[in-house]
Amino acid sequence: MTPRRFTFASCTVLSCALLAHAPSVHAQQAKTFPAAISLIRQTDLQRDLFMLAGDAMRGREGGSIDELRASVWIAEQLRAIGVEPMGDDGSYLQWWNIRRTRIGASSTVTVGEQSLDMWRDVAMTGTAPAEISAATVWAGDGRDTTIDVSGKVAIAQLIPPPTPRRQTSVNSPEYRYARSAMQSLGFALTRRGAVGVILIADSTAQIAFDGVANIGSRGTYRVDNPATPERAQAMRAPVLLARRSLGAALQSAAGANATIRLHQESFTYPSVNIVGRVLGTDAALRDEYVLFSSHQDHDGVRYDVAGDSIWNGADDNGTTSVALLAIARAFKQTPAKRSALFVYHGAEERGLLGSNYHVQNPVVPLSQIVAVLNGDMLGRNSPDSAALLGSQPPHRNSADLVALALKANQLTSGFAIDSLWDRPSHPEGWYFRSDHLPYARANVPALFFSSNLHEDYHTPRDEPATIDYAKLTRMTQWLYGTGWLVANTASRPRLDAGFRLER
Repeated sequence: MTPRRFTFASCTVLSCALLAHAPSVHAQQAKTFPAAISLIRQTDLQRDLFMLAGDAMRGREGGSIDELRASVWIAEQLRAIGVEPMGDDGSYLQWWNIRRTRIGASSTVTVGEQSLDMWRDVAMTGTAPAEISAATVWAGDGRDTTIDVSGKVAIAQLIPPPTPRRQTSVNSPEYRYARSAMQSLGFALTRRGAVGVILIADSTAQIAFDGVANIGSRGTYRVDNPATPERAQAMRAPVLLARRSLGAALQSAAGANATIRLHQESFTYPSVNIVGRVLGTDAALRDEYVLFSSHQDHDGVRYDVAGDSIWNGADDNGTTSVALLAIARAFKQTPAKRSALFVYHGAEERGLLGSNYHVQNPVVPLSQIVAVLNGDMLGRNSPDSAALLGSQPPHRNSADLVALALKANQLTSGFAIDSLWDRPSHPEGWYFRSDHLPYARANVPALFFSSNLHEDYHTPRDEPATIDYAKLTRMTQWLYGTGWLVANTASRPRLDAGFRLER
């Protein structure tokens, strides 16, 4: 869908009641939460976010030295607060490896006498290897099905996709256009028997060429697990995007032989989860944990958009990362009965890798985690609304936990709850795209707090200066208030009977 802000013309029954009875709400808040809630300060959140999401952190790309630099910075903040380390060997860091698979720059593409450099002259989106030598054929714009492309490398002019892909605010419209057009035309030609496809960029795809090359060259990622080695990918017909300037030469070379050799590389490098706790005060309950969840990574240094190539990720997910620091300060000053566990998951942007790893290798048994309170993007859009994903079926897995979160909202921030993004019919599938998901699938009560997507999501424009810090403060208070209620309730939140997470 097209990027847009969500605004609310009227308040919900709950928020209107809060406005009408604000004094009584404040009185009830003072009775419910300790004075430590005042440690959640807008000035601290702003200071920390400008550090974590500033250009010096270079976008904190998962699996890179920049992610490690940001992780160490967060660990040092936890140490200064007095949070107990729960990572490897008495540290705050739980180490694990990312397995990265990509098509290497040593790959070669030749058409007749012309040699094309991978990622400079041509780009692709897959990671499957290929070894092809075949005659080429000019296929025009690909729509003339009388042209025989079977067993050949089809060269064609890229055209707009017949049906535009679902609009989202990820990357640029030109990038989305190029990916969709490559997919539709490439599939049409390979279905007709082409053993390879070279598509000449049109004017729109040419704008996106550097982005397609930059992101495509990164390849794919997964948690490395020596017990389940990577399966070899079968060779398949590659679909390449060529720069528009090469169009005339490629068209004139049609009929000559083409050789495409795509060499697959696979290697590992480290990422980390950052883990610490504030021990509870109740001897009978302190071995149970309320897990506060964020991810510290973002997209790193990528292709240039309007003169900026650092994808800072201030809202995604710098906002929750600094919110957890503020919440840790409050819990450290006044601990709850149950323990508070703070987990920053590495490489979320690679596919929820850190949270999947921690669910498989938890620092405390999953059975002792009574709730996961995950935040992702807490600082934008309408100042008086927010989303609580996992609060309605089929995503809800604990009505008890939802009730505590709604009570905390009533006592802290009074947001109107936007339920649209939590519906299985929502085109973004937002519930399935953050770090609470592996825990929910493991039947741990889990909620996802968010202020939802916006037009700067996954672009270099997601900067600290764009954040609504007053809203971020209220979102942090809500997240803290929910955790405080969960950590002090007599009975842990129950899992809904018959819960089964399906998309």
